[in-house]
Parts: sequence; C-alpha cells; structure tokens
Amino acid sequence: MITLTPAAPPATATSPEPSSFDAGCSGHRGLQLTHGLGPFVFDRRGRRYLDATSQYGVASLGHAHPNLVHALSSQAARLTSCFASFGNDQRDRLFARLARLLDPLDRFFLCNSGTEANEALFKWARAVTGRPGVVSFKGAFHGRTFGSLSASAPARRQATFDPLVPGFRHVPAGRIELLEAELDQGDVGLVLTEVIQGEGGVRPLDALFLRQARELCRERGVLFAVDEVQTGFGRTGRWFAFRNPELDPDAVTLAKGLGGGVPIGALAYRSELGDLPRGEHGSTFGGNPLAAAAAVAVIDTLENHDLVGRSAEFGRRLLSLLDGELAENPRVRAVRGVGLMIGIELKEAAGPFQRRLQERGFLVLGAGPRVLRLLPPLVTPWDELESLARAIVEVLES
Repeated sequence: MITLTPAAPPATATSPEPSSFDAGCSGHRGLQLTHGLGPFVFDRRGRRYLDATSQYGVASLGHAHPNLVHALSSQAARLTSCFASFGNDQRDRLFARLARLLDPLDRFFLCNSGTEANEALFKWARAVTGRPGVVSFKGAFHGRTFGSLSASAPARRQATFDPLVPGFRHVPAGRIELLEAELDQGDVGLVLTEVIQGEGGVRPLDALFLRQARELCRERGVLFAVDEVQTGFGRTGRWFAFRNPELDPDAVTLAKGLGGGVPIGALAYRSELGDLPRGEHGSTFGGNPLAAAAAVAVIDTLENHDLVGRSAEFGRRLLSLLDGELAENPRVRAVRGVGLMIGIELKEAAGPFQRRLQERGFLVLGAGPRVLRLLPPLVTPWDELESLARAIVEVLES
C-alpha cells in the first residue's frame, strides 16, 4: 500500500485567472488547483478545499488514492495504448467486473466519456431496431455532442446549435400517457432516462413512472436505457441507481466515477438484442489499458472498502442533517437527493452562495441557476461532511 502526503505547490506560481489560450467554454472559479489528497484539493498557495464536486463526480475515490496511483503507475510502465482489435489483460479484467455488476447486460463498448457512451447507445439502438426515434425526458442532460445534446432537454444549452439531430423528442417525466402517445407513432426505437436528473436539479424521477415506462417499452418493442453517467458506481448508495426501482434496462451508459478521474466511458447492453455492427463504430482510445486499469482499481476499492454502503449511510445522515437545519430557512425551497448526490434548491440564485462556500474552503456545484449540488468523494470522512453541512447552513443564514 502506498502512503501519500500532499505534494508541495509548484515553485513558480501561475495565475489563478483563466489562460488567454483557453477556449473559455467553462466559467472560471478563480482558483488554480495544483494537487489533491483524499477529499481535498489545494490551490497554488497551498490552501486546502473540501472538494464536494468530485470534479463533476469523477473523483469517486477522491484525489491521489493509493490504489489508483499504484494501478496507473504500474500500467504506465507496461502498456498504455492498445486498440480494441487486439486483446488486452486489463480490458478483460474490466469486462469481467462489469459483467458481474451489470448482469444480465453482457456486452460492453468502451470509450472516453459519458457523451460518447450515449452516442454509441444511439447508434446501437438504430442498428438494432431500425427506428430513428429517441424519447427522453424534460430536464434531462445526456451530454454535449450533437446526438447527446439532442437528447437533452434544457433549451438554454441547445439554442446556439439549432438545428439539432432530427428524431429526438422530450416528454415531461411522470406523464405516462404522453410517453405512450410518442411510442404509438411507431418510429421510436429508444427511450432514454436518468433515474436522478443531475444537471436538471438533482431530481429523482418517480419510481412507479419509471417502472411503467420500462413495461410500456417492453410491450411496444422499444429499447429502454438508463444514463448512469453521474449516478453510477456507488454515488447514490447503490452500485447503480436503476437497481433501486429494479428497472431491468436493455442498456446502460457509464462514465465519470468509473475511472476515478481517468477518462473512461462505457455502453453496456444485452447481446441477445443484437450487436453494434462490426467496423461501423469505434474509439481510438476507448478501453486503453491505462483507463481500464484505473477502472479495475476503482471497482475493487469500492468493493473492498464497502464505499457503496458508506455512500448510502453517510448520504442518509447528510440529507437528514441538511433537511433538518434548513427546514425553516426562508431561502430554501427543498433539499433532496440519494446517497452522496444531494441538491439544495433555493428561492434565489445559487451562484453567490457557491462563491461564499468557496471562500470558506468548500467547493460545490450548481445544477441549474437555483440549486447547490453536492457530489463529495465517496471516501469523505463523516466529520468533513458535517463541516460542509455547517458551512452551508451558515452561508444560507447570513
């Protein structure tokens, strides 16, 4: 086991302002992060922050976890690149773990991100069903490439890029009769859902509606898929969010926490329904040995340290603490979430409170203009989660 200590900040401090060379697609938080350890990151001056973003949920084991560092350094010394036309031991190890966790899903296409996993899903669904229609739900977010953006429903992210890919439609979650009406048109091959809408405000969808939607798809011969890009691998206190309503999907898309911070995505599907056509889809870097070794280390660490159960327990405690402390706060509309995926919906803009928390040493995310989103690493100690809760309560009361 490797023991780590925080690395020193670089000798030459760089500016916390965005580089003039950066494309500028993301808003800048005014911090230059240089290193991390466990649930913490450090800026160029050595100040410590509790990273309750997990960098958008990817750092499931926190930062510089010994198991992940060891897996990466060992594999980097052996083989980093191996195209899918060749077999690879690390890729095979990852396939075996995914097959066990996702049974009966038994085919896996490995790529580099969640949006790529969803693009592979759309192509697989078209190839299997021969139907171009895709239905997803209002409030959904499935990625930023053209197909994934077309499946997403926040109009503010789409307007610049109209016209989008044809054939994508959106219905309100919970309206089973509207979903049925779309399927009645006969051109829909795929229904895609999140169990919890992350970018949509950390909104769990109604379990009964999801089960009804799954059954409706089964009756109509439509594929039913779940986007687990943000919710997968213990984030919600289950290995996968779809296990709670027991949705039995035909396909699942994965990314973020699977690699612990190393870029990796995956499409998992039932081979009995048909495969992706040979030669008609691929990924140069997908399933490379470095990323596969990282994913194996993440899965093994989650299992060996029961971090999924820990996420469930600490998530219940954190949600209860926040809900109780903020129940009478006039700024708060709702507190909701599952596991270590929690949203605090405000009656006003969340941005100023996000900045105040950063000033206090706590990094959190937004989820729409009025929601504070918490995605702390699954290794975060309870006392640090309590400190996070206290800081949130204080800034919302100030």
